[in-house]
Amino acid sequence: MNARKIVLNKETVTSDEMGRTCAPITRVAAMAVVKNPFARIDQDDLSRLFEIGAQLGETLTPQIVALLEGPPTCYGKAALVGSAGAMEHGGAMLHPKLGKPVRAAVGGGASLMPSNVKVAGMATAIDLPLGHKDNAWSFDHIDTMTLWLPDAPRADEIVLCIAVSDGARPNPRVGKGPATTG
Repeated sequence: MNARKIVLNKETVTSDEMGRTCAPITRVAAMAVVKNPFARIDQDDLSRLFEIGAQLGETLTPQIVALLEGPPTCYGKAALVGSAGAMEHGGAMLHPKLGKPVRAAVGGGASLMPSNVKVAGMATAIDLPLGHKDNAWSFDHIDTMTLWLPDAPRADEIVLCIAVSDGARPNPRVGKGPATTG
């Protein structure tokens, strides 16, 4: 794996968008900028990217979990693929093997890990979806963390993003789950 850089982003939310205070919520993300071995290559076997995703999950997730103020309750993942790559390159890093080390680090993970992938140029933001690690129907925990780097992804790079949170959205009022219709 050829990682150009790793960036950790920690935010603590103490009020909602209307200014109403809430219990502090910590969200932490790791962004790893890696060389895409399949940039400009039409390749069916993407297993090399599966392994890169697993390695990054094992390395980065314990670091971001340690930065939370409380126990992890939410998780999510995303990938930005540079313009010489394909959406499948990001999917290959996220889906087959990344989840196992993330679930081990957060102590659970019965729910699917929400994800997002897109092909983009440098300085493009990605909205990383967050969801409750064990209860996919906890609407209060469906959230988003917007991430970007000013110098990535270059055309031949992938930015792998993993995020965790120790709480729901600030002052959630949507509902608790399946009992709510819609």
